[in-house]
Amino acid sequence: MHTRGPQDTRGLDVAIVGGGASGTLAAIQLLRQAAESRQPLQIWLIDEHARHGLGQAYSTGHDAHLLNAMAGRMSALPGEPGHLVSWAQSSPAVPGPVSDATFLPRRAYGQYLRDTLAAAEHAARPGGQLTRISAAVTAIRPGRDGHAAQLELAGEDRGRPPLDADVVILATGNMPAALPFEAPDCSAVIRDPWRPGALDQVTASRDGSRVVIVGSGLTMVDLALAITSRRPGSVVHAVSRHGLLPRAHPADPPALASPPWLPATAQRTGPVRLADLMRQVRQAAGGRPERWPAVLDSLRPHIPDLWQRMPEQDKRAFLRHVARHWEVNRHLMPPATTARITTLRLTGQLVIHRGQVLAARPHQGGVGVVTATACGAGELQGDWLIGAAGGTADITTAASPLLRGLFASGLARPDPLRLGVDAGQDGAVLGRDGQPAGFLYALGPPLRGVRYETTAIPEIREQAAALAGQIIASNLGRLRGSAA
Repeated sequence: MHTRGPQDTRGLDVAIVGGGASGTLAAIQLLRQAAESRQPLQIWLIDEHARHGLGQAYSTGHDAHLLNAMAGRMSALPGEPGHLVSWAQSSPAVPGPVSDATFLPRRAYGQYLRDTLAAAEHAARPGGQLTRISAAVTAIRPGRDGHAAQLELAGEDRGRPPLDADVVILATGNMPAALPFEAPDCSAVIRDPWRPGALDQVTASRDGSRVVIVGSGLTMVDLALAITSRRPGSVVHAVSRHGLLPRAHPADPPALASPPWLPATAQRTGPVRLADLMRQVRQAAGGRPERWPAVLDSLRPHIPDLWQRMPEQDKRAFLRHVARHWEVNRHLMPPATTARITTLRLTGQLVIHRGQVLAARPHQGGVGVVTATACGAGELQGDWLIGAAGGTADITTAASPLLRGLFASGLARPDPLRLGVDAGQDGAVLGRDGQPAGFLYALGPPLRGVRYETTAIPEIREQAAALAGQIIASNLGRLRGSAA
């Protein structure tokens, strides 16, 4: 952690890059822990699209977009599992009764995050301050005037001078994957469907339009629901290598007498081989498909440790052959979403293609998409082509000036699998030389290559609490040292 001179007793200045769930949870924890320890703290929560507290996941306006986990598991606060349910039961943003088993609308969860952040902000005053900035961070470099870092900003706050900070937290969420094929640069091709206004032309187009979506995961599900709800005559074609949809949450999941015991989770040292782990998981499921969600849930807390102990060749084998099957069993569709998607498939409004898109070319009134399917080459005609393959498979190809600059300057480096940034156990970002800069941290999806299971609220809230505790404790030590 960066420290200043012995006479410097001012509070800590923390810049959080990204105002979605990851950044918001980090800000909440910093404010709460600063208030508890009575430490002065200034936080800048920076979001390019002014979606502070929402990000891309919870800024949706569609009622059909639901959380894919029950409310009882989605508290923003570690150690307070009933926090979300209590909020929802008293909030006008949530109509109807709410229980631990309710799948809340995602936009209601966004309001919950905003309300929780506002409560933490109020409790931390006057010593703890939060400033929301609407801008893109284009560069981070070593700081000046006693600060560790300087951030260059662009966007809505154009003309703003560089921002000085003592600690910078990368909470950028999932970077959209680049289309893995040649595609024309035209309005009919939407590379990032979650950019504000990206789907406006699609949902405003005529009924009967044809939409080709690359990917068949939860992002595709969201897009299919949004497009067909606004344009009921539209037809969505989803193309993915495996042609697998996320599985449904079981209506009546079997209760496990106790979490399954896996030898790999019982030991804390030594390598973990993929083949051994897969065999143990299958044995724990006992040949009963309905047990898979419970088995995977019990495995989740151990994933970062297991992933770090797995040889790199096994990790690469997992990504090639197992990852998609893990995702469809791990990230499930709520029952209401499952019912709607089933209806769309039965009525022909959603068609799943198992294959790989090879190219896209301009076509009068839309795009032509050449695909390689399980049955050979084929062609789809679409009025729109949308990329929905999830997060980028190679962080070095992400269209982010900030990340490119960090890699070029050596302040950061990609992890060996290039799924995200390389970092230590505490989230400290490692530079080109393998050493942390001392002021740059990451949490959530940017740590996917280091922790793998790091994209959901239960994992991110724990990371946020631990990182905030580390930052606050370091600052408290500095203040005590200067007072002495």
